[in-house]
Amino acid sequence: MDLSEPAKPPHGESIVPMINVVFLLLIFFLMTSQLVSPEPFAVEPPEAEIDAVAEAELILFVSGEGRIAFDGHEGARAIAALAGQQAVDSVIQLRADSGLEAKKLAAILRDLSRAGLSRVELVVARK
Repeated sequence: MDLSEPAKPPHGESIVPMINVVFLLLIFFLMTSQLVSPEPFAVEPPEAEIDAVAEAELILFVSGEGRIAFDGHEGARAIAALAGQQAVDSVIQLRADSGLEAKKLAAILRDLSRAGLSRVELVVARK
């Protein structure tokens, strides 16, 4: 007759370390990600053969009809809001639709210049 204690069944691996790693990765990705607001309207940029990348942080959207949008503002208020956020010698990224007429673009550039925004990068799609 065996009076010794019965052997305990082996415990499974603990899932706690894996949960800790998952939460650390989640926190890491949340802290390092950049949330971008959606574009106010669809813009298809014109095509060009160029290798430069637009690096400006302030983005002004222009639709094919000439509608202007920046940070939730439209029209003249968008240009005023853009002028209020610009720093000295800051560059503005202009995302204009390829269907925009040249004279409307020239008028928008003139309005930007009047507001003190003289440095503009036009975003284009690579051919």
